[in-house]
Order: sequence, then structure tokens, then C-alpha cells
Amino acid sequence: MRTLKPAIEQALRVNAPFATSVLEGFIREEVHKVGFKRVLFGLSGGIDSALSAYLATRALGKESIHAVLMPYRTSSQSSLDDAMEVVRDLEIPYTVVDISGPVDAYFETMDKALGERASNLRRGNRMARERMVTLYDLSAAQNALVVGTSNKTELLLGYGTQFGDMASALNPIGDLYKSQVRQISRYVGVPSSILDKAPSADLWADQTDEKELGFTYDDADEILYQWVDLRLSPEEIVERGYDEALVKHIVTRVQRNQYKRRLPIIAKISSRTIGIDFRYSRDWGV
Repeated sequence: MRTLKPAIEQALRVNAPFATSVLEGFIREEVHKVGFKRVLFGLSGGIDSALSAYLATRALGKESIHAVLMPYRTSSQSSLDDAMEVVRDLEIPYTVVDISGPVDAYFETMDKALGERASNLRRGNRMARERMVTLYDLSAAQNALVVGTSNKTELLLGYGTQFGDMASALNPIGDLYKSQVRQISRYVGVPSSILDKAPSADLWADQTDEKELGFTYDDADEILYQWVDLRLSPEEIVERGYDEALVKHIVTRVQRNQYKRRLPIIAKISSRTIGIDFRYSRDWGV
């Protein structure tokens, strides 16, 4: 894997103890101030959900945490093994929910109705939403909030399923680029088997994030950091030596996926419209 350019690597370097403390405080405050004491999250065996698990456990204590492992029949056994290693290391309660039944039942019906087999994209999106349906049902059963597991790189690129893995009540890692997720994961003790493996949503055999995206997370982090945080134009980034086609591709992808990062658009016909001019903080009235 190509490494970050030295100057960008330095800029993206985080003070891991300080950042961890801030994120722990964020979880405690956002959970407690709305009257909750417990959280739960999907645990896939990947680095992002593992980091959310470690942060939540450090913030609230293992008695207030619940991990949900939701494999599909084609999921890698190594992913389940890695998720269980996190569970054992943190000594947190967990539930395993096999999503194969409801997902297969749906596509068995729809494939016949449409006369064709669903694409990997449709199947992957259905799996992601089935998992989130499971999490929100269990959150109601346990009176717990759902903790998000999408990092900043994924959210900007739109590399996730709307109302699926991108959904949550609070997201402690959504402002961390992938390279920063790795740094803090090392600090909090995420197992090396997770740190060292290629990122994958594990939606079908041999699927990896970077293979599907067509570029590495390091490529994305470098370009996104300069465009989003430094506010350089795409042209200025290209002048710094980056591939023009890749810069344009990433910028276009962020722009086209903006809708995933916003609430559904509402047609305005009144003087005050939700999300347009009727806007208050999330904890208004708490």
C-alpha cells in the first residue's frame, strides 16, 4: 500500500491520547444528555466498527455496551473471528444475528418478479439496510442509542449505504480520515489482525474497499484533506503533483454524494420549512 506523502502525513497526524479523550467525552455527553445510558453498534470485524467499540467501551463502561454481529452466509469467517476478538478483548456482551434468511427471502421473491438476479450493488445495499433495521430494533428493545461506524473518508466519498451503514444516532469517528482511524485504533489497542488487513465491507467474496473504489484510502485522504480542510481548489491540488483524473474523480464523487449526508429535501410552500428555515440544534429542548 502506498504511504501518505510526508507533509500530508504530518498534517493528518493526530494526538491520539487527546483525540481519544475528546471522542470519549463526546460519546458520554451525547448519550447522557438525552436521557440514555446504553449504546449498541454493529461489529463487522473491520477497523472502523472496532474503533467505535473501543471508544464506546472506554466512554461508558462495558456494562453499558452491546455489540451486534450480523453475518451473511457468504461473509468471511475471518471477519467474524476478528469481531469476536474485539468482543473478548473488551469483555462486552454481544448478539449474533444471521441476516441470510430475510435477505435471501426478499431476493428470492424480487428476482422472480423482475426476471433477473439482483446485482451485487443491490444485494449489498439490502444487507446494509437489513443490518441497520436489526440495530434499530434492538436499540428499542434495549433502550440504547445506535453508535455509527462511518469514517470521514467514507462519508465524503459516499462510500456507504444511505439509511444503512451510514445511519446512527451518534458517530464518534465521522470526523476522522481513514489514516487517522488507523492511528487512534493503534493507540486504544485494536487487535493487529484488524489493523493489518485490507479494508472490506465483506459484501461478497474477495470484495475490498480499495478495489471497489479504484484508488487507495491514502490517495483519498491526501486529496480530500487538501480540498476540504485546506480549501485548495482541484486545480491547485493538481499543481502539487496529483493525478488530474483522480482529483476530478474524487471531487466529483463527493459532490454527487452530498445527498447522502443531508436529510431528505422538502418542498418549501410555507414561511418556515423543516431543514431550511426551521432549524435548531439536535438537543433543542433537552
